[in-house]
Parts: sequence; structure tokens; C-alpha cells
Amino acid sequence: MFQGNMLQPARISRMSTELRLFEDTPFASTGMQMAAGTARAIYVSAGQVTINGTVLPTDAGIVSTGRLSIRVGDEGATLWRWEVAPAAAPVRFFGERGALRLAAAIRGDQISHSLLMRLDSVAFPPGGCAFRHTHQGPGIRCLREGTIRIDTEGRSASYGPGGAWFEAGPAPVFAQADQEKPSRFIRAMVLPRALMGASSIHYVNEADQAKPKSQSYRVWAEAPIEPLPTV
Repeated sequence: MFQGNMLQPARISRMSTELRLFEDTPFASTGMQMAAGTARAIYVSAGQVTINGTVLPTDAGIVSTGRLSIRVGDEGATLWRWEVAPAAAPVRFFGERGALRLAAAIRGDQISHSLLMRLDSVAFPPGGCAFRHTHQGPGIRCLREGTIRIDTEGRSASYGPGGAWFEAGPAPVFAQADQEKPSRFIRAMVLPRALMGASSIHYVNEADQAKPKSQSYRVWAEAPIEPLPTV
């Protein structure tokens, strides 16, 4: 796992804050520099990149708060990048090519005074589901493969590969994956630092706690970040 400067907290200015998901599509062999001071999670959706001298292949990811020197491989790359940033911060793309997929306001005082950022994936077998549950912090998910239906707050929405959605954390969610093929999404969350190395999920119905769970998890990295603004 790429370690980078993972233990250096990112400093965030005192204004409203967003969790953002970008899709960067830089050309082959592009070189980029990302300054320290921003909490970032980067997932390689396609291609290969080298970050601070460490090769990151397809379907791998990092979390870092430090300075990043990035070199894209010879065949280009598609990167999913999550950042915690002031809402007024300008939107920038790696190699000046990409799109802002989703942005959502988050409040530090609604999470914890001591925070971390985590990048992981959640996989389901055909027909798998996640029983009605909550999380201890907000996150943006992006579907990697399969399909999934998300039921929350009286609404239902279905997503295919590349579809992204935000979950605030406290609102109960039920997730139903594709009935015929495996499904998996990639997720970056802002959580209480007390959950370092531990799951954030809580099942709403007590009976579901002891039931076998169909989903499986892979955590690429997590890193402390500074407290977020309270206004």
C-alpha cells in the first residue's frame, strides 16, 4: 500500500466545506504536481500512474494529505479523485482533462472533532444486499461494476457503472445489488478518527446484526485530516 505522507493532517480553511468526486482523464505520460494541505483519495479506474515514485496499477488507490508528484503511464489513465475542499475552491483536473462528478456539503461538527478519510471498495455477489444501515460519516460512492439500487429517505435510485451518489451517514440506507452478476462500488468517506481500522456501519434492525452479510470490503488506505469548519 502506498503510504505517502498519510500521517500529516490536511489543513482546511474556516469556511463551508465540500466532499468532491472528480474523474480525471489525463493524456499518456502527463506529469502533475499536487500541493500538500488537501485531503485526497485517488483510485485508478483504468491505466497506471506513478505517485511519488510508487507505481499504482488499475484497481488500486491511496489516501494522502501530502504533496503528490504524479506521472501517467504510457497508455493514459482514468482516475477517480475525492477531495475535501472549501466550497469556494476552484475546480481543477489532472492534466486539465476531466469532470466534476459530484460535490456535497459536509459538516465536521456533525461527524467528530477528530477525523479521518478512508478509501475502500464494497463488493456484492449476484443478488447481494446491504441490510438497512447507517454510517458514522458522509461519503461519495461510485459504482465500478454491476448495478445497484439505493433506497434512502423515501427515495429509490439505481446506478450503473460510473454512477455516483452521496450518503450523508445518519439516514438509513438499503442497498440491493444486481441479481445476475457481481457488483462493486468504490467509496471515500470522512469518519471519526476513532474508527481507524474499524467498520463504520451500524444496522438499523437489531436482528440484522447477527445475520450473514453478503457484502465484502477492501480498504486501500485511510489518513487523519484536520477538523472541518462548523459553519
